[in-house]
Amino acid sequence: MSAKTIRIIGIDPGLRRTGWGVIEQTGSALAFVAAGTIGAPTEGPLAHRLVAIHDGLADVIGSLKPDEAAVEQTFVNMNAAATLKLGQARGVAMLVPALAGLPVGEYAPNQVKKTLVGAGHGDKRQIRMMVKVLLPRADFDTDDSADALAIAICHAHHRTAVRA
Repeated sequence: MSAKTIRIIGIDPGLRRTGWGVIEQTGSALAFVAAGTIGAPTEGPLAHRLVAIHDGLADVIGSLKPDEAAVEQTFVNMNAAATLKLGQARGVAMLVPALAGLPVGEYAPNQVKKTLVGAGHGDKRQIRMMVKVLLPRADFDTDDSADALAIAICHAHHRTAVRA
């Protein structure tokens, strides 16, 4: 009996840029599918940024048809207003795959880093390097899309535990 292939979208929510990355998992093997960044307008109301994130993610999910989604949890920083706004982008990033009927996993930034680099405090350069090691064909345009691929990889490693 051959292992089933699962397509996973990882999402790194942000108000200016939301990264996304899609991988396939067959057994323990991972394969790169696609990655990109959704840019939101920097001027105008917050609601317009959220619409841009929604529409961009809906297009990606509609065209690439993932089976599951994974979203990074919001990092709480000293600026409460910024954290709340980022939380709204994260809400959209969870809503879009949920509306498409996908199960959505959530992962803390430290868990993603620990899964990829073995420590919970890896930097962007280490994340990019490990994404390239684990997905040699990966092509990503920004740190946001590299982070999204890392989130998808984290989900691939933990999904059986999450679903059990």
